Amino acid sequence: MKKILLVDDDKEISQSLANLFDSDKYKFNFLEDGNQVTEFLEENRDVDLVMLDVNLPTLSGLDVLKQIKQLKTEMPVIMISGFVSTENAIEAMREGAYEYLTKPFEIEKLIDTVNKACGFHPTARKPLKPEINEPRVEKINEIIGQSPEIVEIAKLIGQVSKTDAAVLIFGESGTGKELVARAIHRNSPRKNNAFLSVNCAALPETLLESELFGHEKGAFTGAYYKRIGKFEQANNGTLFLDEIGDMSMLTQSKLLRVLQEKCFERVGGNETVNVNVRIIAATNKSLVNCMKEGSFRVDLFYRLKVVSIYMPPLRERRTDISLLIDYFVNKFSEQQNVVDKKISKKAVQQLSRFHWPGNVRELENNIHTAMVMSKNETLQIEDFPSLTESNPKVEIDLTTLQDDYAETFKKIVDPIMPRLINNSQGQIYHLLESALERAVIASCLKHFDGNQVKTSETLGISRNTLRDRIAKYGIY
Repeated sequence: MKKILLVDDDKEISQSLANLFDSDKYKFNFLEDGNQVTEFLEENRDVDLVMLDVNLPTLSGLDVLKQIKQLKTEMPVIMISGFVSTENAIEAMREGAYEYLTKPFEIEKLIDTVNKACGFHPTARKPLKPEINEPRVEKINEIIGQSPEIVEIAKLIGQVSKTDAAVLIFGESGTGKELVARAIHRNSPRKNNAFLSVNCAALPETLLESELFGHEKGAFTGAYYKRIGKFEQANNGTLFLDEIGDMSMLTQSKLLRVLQEKCFERVGGNETVNVNVRIIAATNKSLVNCMKEGSFRVDLFYRLKVVSIYMPPLRERRTDISLLIDYFVNKFSEQQNVVDKKISKKAVQQLSRFHWPGNVRELENNIHTAMVMSKNETLQIEDFPSLTESNPKVEIDLTTLQDDYAETFKKIVDPIMPRLINNSQGQIYHLLESALERAVIASCLKHFDGNQVKTSETLGISRNTLRDRIAKYGIY
C-alpha cells in the first residue's frame, strides 16, 4: 500500500480528492499547515508521495517544497493550485516538483499522475534533483497567460532550465519564442552570465559566420580588426539562435562541430577557442520538411532537439487574449505616462475573435498604435481601423450555397488574403485549415447546445477526436 501525504487547508477538497483513489491501494494522511510537513516526514519515513497545495495559510507551498527537497531529495511532490500562475509553475518544476496540477482537476490525469509518481505505471519517472539553497530567481512577467497550453510550457521551462540540454522552440512568428528562451536562461544556473540572441535569417552567410565565431584581422575584405563572436561573448551563458531554419548548410556544419566538441576557430584564424555555451534554437519553419528538402542537416536537428517546446499561435489560446490586452494597455500607459487608460469590454470581445496571423506581436503592435492615436480615455474597436478594415463582414447567400462550398469560402478568403500574405507567408494554408476546422466544430457544437455525442456523429469524427479538437482550439 502506498502512503500519500495530502497538504491542503480545505478539508472537504482533501477528502473528496482522497475518495477518488482505491483505499486498498492508497492510504492518505492529511495536514492543513505547511509548517507541519517536515516534522511529519521525519516521523513517517515510509511516505511515498506528497500532494501539496501552493496556497497554504502560514507557509507557501513552494517554500514547503524546498524544505521537502532538502529533507528527502527523491520524494515525489505533486503541486496543486486553484490559481493558474506561470511563475508558480516554472518555480515548482525548477525546484524539483514531480508535477503541477490546477483545480478543477481532470480526474483521469490526476489519477494517472499519482499512479506514475507512486510507481504503478511502466513509464513512471523520477523527479528532477534540485540544487540545494539556490537563490530564488526573479519572476518572469513577460509570459502572459493562464491557458492549459501556457501552463504546460511554464512547467517545461521549470524542468529544462536546471539542465544544460539544448532546446528547440518551434512555432509561428510572433508567438513569443524568444521570451521562452529568456525564461529558461533566467531560471538556469547560467542566469548571472550572458544571454545573447542572433537572428540567423537577418544576416547573409559570410556575416552570420563572423557574427557567431568572430574573425581575425584581415580574414576578408573589410576585416580591419579582430572581432570576438557571439559564442565567445556568451561563454558560460546562453546563446539563442532564432530562425535557425534559415542557416546555410556550411554554417550548420560549423555549428554542429561546436555542439559536439565545444570548440571552434575564428574566421581566418588557426587558434582553437574552447567555449561552454548552452544553445537554445527557434524556428517558424518545419525542420522535418527542410531535412527532406536537403536544406537542414539531420545530425544537427537531433543535436538541437534534445528538448522541444511548441509555442501555440494566439488563435489556439484565445482565453489568453484578454489577459494580453490588459497587460499591453497597462504597459503602454506607463510608457506614455497616461493615467487610467482603459479598453472597453466590447472591444476586448471583438479583438478576441480576430484571427491574429501575426500572433502576440501583431496584437501588441495594434494596441500600441491605438494607445498612441486614440483621443478617447477608453479604447473602442473603432480605434483599431487596420483590423476592422481588413476583416470586413462577408454576407453569404445560403440559398445559393448548395454544394459549391469552394465559391462561398472564396468570398470569405478574398478580402483577407492581402493581409495574410503580408503577415503569414509560408503559413497561410495551415492558418486557414485550422481556422475552418475550429469554426465548423464550434458551430456544430453550438447547434447541438454542446452535446458532444450528436456533434461527433454529425461531423463524422470520433468523440476522442472531438475532445482533442475542443481542447486544442479552446472551444467552450
